Amino acid sequence: MLNKAKYPAHLNPPNWQRMPGLRSIAQLNWDGWLIFFIGLLLALSFVLIYSASGQKSAILIRHGIHVAISCIAFLAMAQLSPRTFKQWAPLLYGIGILLLLAVFVVGTASKGAQRWVPLGPIRFQPSEFMKLVSPLMLAYYLSNKPLPVDRMHLVISLIIIFVPGLLIAKQPDLGTGLQVIGTGFGVLFFAGIRWRLIFKMFGLGLAALPLLWYCLHDYQRQRVMTFLNPESDPLGAGYHIIQSKIAIGSGGLYGKGWCLGTQVQLNFLPERTTDFIFSVLSEEFGFVGASLLCLVYFAIIVRGLKIMTQTQDLFSRLVAGGIVFGFFICFFINIGMVSGLLPVVGCPLPLISYGGTALVTWMAAFGMLVAIQSQQK
Repeated sequence: MLNKAKYPAHLNPPNWQRMPGLRSIAQLNWDGWLIFFIGLLLALSFVLIYSASGQKSAILIRHGIHVAISCIAFLAMAQLSPRTFKQWAPLLYGIGILLLLAVFVVGTASKGAQRWVPLGPIRFQPSEFMKLVSPLMLAYYLSNKPLPVDRMHLVISLIIIFVPGLLIAKQPDLGTGLQVIGTGFGVLFFAGIRWRLIFKMFGLGLAALPLLWYCLHDYQRQRVMTFLNPESDPLGAGYHIIQSKIAIGSGGLYGKGWCLGTQVQLNFLPERTTDFIFSVLSEEFGFVGASLLCLVYFAIIVRGLKIMTQTQDLFSRLVAGGIVFGFFICFFINIGMVSGLLPVVGCPLPLISYGGTALVTWMAAFGMLVAIQSQQK
């Protein structure tokens, strides 16, 4: 029991320190700004999913369950030490590769893609899991190596990046595969790779484009051609992007109002709750709403970069940089895809689109950011 006689009145600890339960809550790792901006996106996701689903309450209940699980994952990861992440990285990477291989054996297919592994009553998407685990493993490998990266370590790093990326693209899920590969290159960039090597890899990538073209599935080639000229097949391959651009343009400056978008409510816009949910926002809340959403995303990115720059540990800095860069890639690809600036690929809008695995993965990633930031304190 606290002996009050030892402490003058003005030096007595606050009441929460005398209560073990409240003290444990107060000592949780938090980052106020990051939680505030993430909370805004999660709240907006309920608003948009309700409208995009045709005002169906059942999908909101399922989304609420996903949000609750993701918040638990966020809190759990935020309380761990970055040393724990480093110890787990090889094991998690190995489990992720096994799950990607399991997709081809026991995976379930949906809309022409085999991407999910059944786990009892739920389906798990290993490709979303690898968005987090792949940069974690790369940071683990590079944190023990002299920097900048030399050629031998660069080759091993590329293997770590491309093995999961190619397995994901084979499902086929080209969008997620590109995100995993792009995030890996982001970690390499933050590790201080020489510009000469960057230009060489860029040149090799351009030289490999003809080979990549022949490795694509027919529908993926069609998407690239549709990106170049969507009006060539307005009722077929170009339908998605044409309807999305109509929705974005018809929103005008302030939008048509919540649940009043014609493209959404009349079912012209496809994949409204997932890949094309930004088009729902643009039609109903207009240019102002879309701009405010982008500002929130950039605020999260800036906060993440600040956490990264304040980190002294190399592993933590690479992990933080990989998370922030991967978040930016996912956001950038989705916005570019639905607005016609990039080919249509499977890429949900982070923290907004409906989907359990992607949401839990991103919330766990931001929990890791909070853990890294709390270590610096």
